[in-house]
Amino acid sequence: MPVPRSFRKVGLRVNPYIAVIARRVPPLAVVHHVGRRTGRAYSTPVMAFRTTEGWVVALFYGADVQWLRNARRAGTVALTAGGKRHEVSEVRLLAAAAGAPLLPAWARAVTRPARVRDYVLLVGAG
Repeated sequence: MPVPRSFRKVGLRVNPYIAVIARRVPPLAVVHHVGRRTGRAYSTPVMAFRTTEGWVVALFYGADVQWLRNARRAGTVALTAGGKRHEVSEVRLLAAAAGAPLLPAWARAVTRPARVRDYVLLVGAG
């Protein structure tokens, strides 16, 4: 696992503060999703990088994060990046071999030592 599971609790506490900044400061972005069980709306900050198909997100906590589970169940989410909201038509999980090359070189230099194994492509977030 790239980042220890215990860090998730820290993330849950700081995410609301980061989300305020993430909506406007690239490469940070906010994924808007709806809970699978609760039906409640959530906003999760991520690092998202533009691709020809949409946006790619490195999954530092692994592929079993709640926002991704919610997105895959719903089949769609929205992404706010650079102050603009983008609708996503497809959520595609990628292995490191396919996801890492989509990142800029400086971001690959960060994800490699963090041993990020999974990425997600948010298609159609144009």
